[in-house]
Amino acid sequence: MRRPERGEVWVADLGFAAKVRPALVLSVQYGDNDRALVSLVPHTTSVRGTQFEVPILARFLKPGAFDAQGLVTVPPPRLLQRLGALGASELQQVEVAVARWLGIG
Repeated sequence: MRRPERGEVWVADLGFAAKVRPALVLSVQYGDNDRALVSLVPHTTSVRGTQFEVPILARFLKPGAFDAQGLVTVPPPRLLQRLGALGASELQQVEVAVARWLGIG
């Protein structure tokens, strides 16, 4: 399996409660000496309209939003299928929401 890249959207197994769902790769690629982990922002179709949700229209996603409050880090085998990639401006919108959620921006 190739290493996922920042900005890509994958179908990911996020565990029992979070289910299998699309998720945005937010982390940078890990090196050979790093832990093989990928940080993701999950996509939800159960939108609540919070300040931490970022609605993105993409042909490979159902209507919904990326939820900055749902950050998760998983090993690469949990990434099941690449769906596509967000553009730079879309990725930036998610980054802003994540920074807001973490209080770092």
